[in-house]
Amino acid sequence: MSKIENKPRKPNIKRSGLIRMLIYLRQRFDLEEGKEDELETIEYIKKDVEFKGANLWILIFAILVASVGLNVNSTAVIIGAMLISPLMGPIMGIGMAAGINDFDLLKKSFRNLMIAVFISILTSTIYFSITPIYGAASELLARTEPTFWDVLIALFGGLAGIIAGSRKEKSNAIPGVAIATALMPPLCTAGYGLATGNLYYFFGAFYLFFINSFFISLATYLIVRFMGYPKKHFLDATREKRVQTYITVFTLLTLIPSIYLAYGIVKKTIWNEQARQFVAIEMQFPKTQVLNSNFEYSNSSRLIEVSLIGEFIKEEEIEILNNKISAMGLTDTELLINQSGSNGTDINVLRNDILKDLYERNEGLILDKDRKIALLERELSEDAQIRTLSNEVAREAKINHPNLRKFSLGRSIFTDLEKNEIDTIISAYASFQPLPPRAEIKKLQDWLKIRTKSDTVALIID
Repeated sequence: MSKIENKPRKPNIKRSGLIRMLIYLRQRFDLEEGKEDELETIEYIKKDVEFKGANLWILIFAILVASVGLNVNSTAVIIGAMLISPLMGPIMGIGMAAGINDFDLLKKSFRNLMIAVFISILTSTIYFSITPIYGAASELLARTEPTFWDVLIALFGGLAGIIAGSRKEKSNAIPGVAIATALMPPLCTAGYGLATGNLYYFFGAFYLFFINSFFISLATYLIVRFMGYPKKHFLDATREKRVQTYITVFTLLTLIPSIYLAYGIVKKTIWNEQARQFVAIEMQFPKTQVLNSNFEYSNSSRLIEVSLIGEFIKEEEIEILNNKISAMGLTDTELLINQSGSNGTDINVLRNDILKDLYERNEGLILDKDRKIALLERELSEDAQIRTLSNEVAREAKINHPNLRKFSLGRSIFTDLEKNEIDTIISAYASFQPLPPRAEIKKLQDWLKIRTKSDTVALIID
C-alpha cells in the first residue's frame, strides 16, 4: 500500500506581492478617508445655490471686475474676478441634484443659474455699452470659441471640485476650478457681443459657458453616484417614480446635445491641428514663403487658405498638394492658394525694392561688408516679423469684421513728392464682401494703428 505524502504548498510570492500592491493603491486612492458626512456635503452645496442678497451683489461686482479685465487685457484682473465669482454653486447643485434624485434642488439650481447668467450678461452688456475702450483684446477674443481642451479642463476641474467639496477640511480647490474652467469671462464676452452687435461673439462665448457648465455638472453627478450618496426618497412611490423620470429626461435632454457638441469640438480641434501641420510640413519651397494662412472649418465646408510670396508655384505642384491633403486626413478640405502678383501687385518685387531702397539710403553709413550683411539681415528679420504679424492680425480682424474676405499687411515705400522724401510705412490691404460703411473702415484703420504700434497705417480697401 503506497503512502501519499501531503507536501506543503509553496506560497506564490508573485501573487501575494501583487495583492499587497493592490491593497496599497486602494488605500492611497480611497475617497472615504477624510470624507465629510454626506448630508453635510449636500447642505454645503445647497447653501451656495441661492442667488440673492449679498451673493447677487458679489456676482455683479465680480462681473464688472472681469469686464474691466477683459477690456484692458489684464490677465491678473480676470483671475481675481474668477476668484470672487459665486457661479460654481448652482452648477455643482445641478450635478448633485441629478445624482441624488432631488428634483426640488434641481429646479432651484437651474433657476438660480439662469438668474445668474441673465444678471451677468446684462451687467457686462451695460458696461461694454458705456466703456470708451471698444477694441476686442486678445483675452476677450480667446473666449469666443470653445476647444477640445476646454472640455477636458471643465471635466477634470469639476471632478476635482466635487471631491474637494466632499472633504471635512475644505481646500481652495473650488476657487481653483472656477479659475481653470473660466466660467465668468465667457459671460462677459457674451455681453460684449450684445453691446457691439456682434452675434458671433455672443453665441460663441455662450456656447463656451454652456460646455464648461455642463461638464462640471456631469463630473459632480459622476462622483456623487460613485461615492454612493443617499438618494432622496418619497413616501409616495408614484411621485418618486415621476421625479426620477423627470430627472432622467432632463439629464438626457442636456447630455445628448452636449456630447454631440463636444464631439464637434474635438473634430474641429483635430482638423485645425492637421491643417497647421500640413502648411508647416508640405508648403516649404526654395524660393517661395508662406505669407499667412487661414483655416475655416464648418460642418458643410473646410478651407485652408494660404498666401504665398516669391516665385509662382506651378499648377503641377498645386495638384500634388491637393492630393496630399487627403493623405494627411484632411478629407473634404479645399486648398486655396493666393500667390503674389495674382492681384496685380508682385509683393516679392515690392519687398526687393524696399530692401534696395533701404540699402541705398544707408550705404553712406555702411563701411564694410559685415555691416552691410548685418543691416540686410535686420531688414529681412523685420520683414519676417511683419509677415508673422500679418497672419495674427488677419485672424483678429476677421473676428471684428465678419465680412472681411482677404487681408494682407506689409511694409511699403512711399514717396512724398512735395517734400521729395521717401519713407517706409506699414500698409494693409483689405477686401470686403459686401463693402462695409465708412465708420467701420475708419474703426479698422484706427485699430490697425494700435495693433501694429504705428503712427500711420496706409489702408487699401477693395
